[in-house]
Amino acid sequence: MRYRPLTHNNEFTRAYTRGKSFVHPHVVLYVNRNRLGHTRVGITASKKVGNAVTRNRARRVIRAALQQTLPPDVGGYDLVFVARGQTPRLKSTQAAKTIAKLLRAAGVLKDPA
Repeated sequence: MRYRPLTHNNEFTRAYTRGKSFVHPHVVLYVNRNRLGHTRVGITASKKVGNAVTRNRARRVIRAALQQTLPPDVGGYDLVFVARGQTPRLKSTQAAKTIAKLLRAAGVLKDPA
C-alpha cells in the first residue's frame, strides 16, 4: 500500500476546512499539507451517490484508480476523494485519468515532461 488511510472524523474535517478543493464531474479532491512526511488518503461517498452497493462500487473504483495513479514517493499530503453521482458508472481507467488530472492541478503529481 502506497498511502495510509484517514480514519478519524477530525482528519476529514481538517481537510475539508483547511484544504484546497479541486472539482471534476466524476470526483472531488481536497488536498491539505501535513507534517507527517507520508500521504494519507480518505475516500467518501455520500448517500446522494446511491444505495450501499453503489457507494461501495464508487469507493472501489476510486481505490483502484489510486493504485494506478498515486506514486509511492509523494509525501506530506492529506487527500480526500469524494465520489459524485457519475463515479459508480466509471471504469477505473477513466477514473485514473480524472484523478491524475486533479492531482496535477493540485501540485501533488509532477507534469509529464
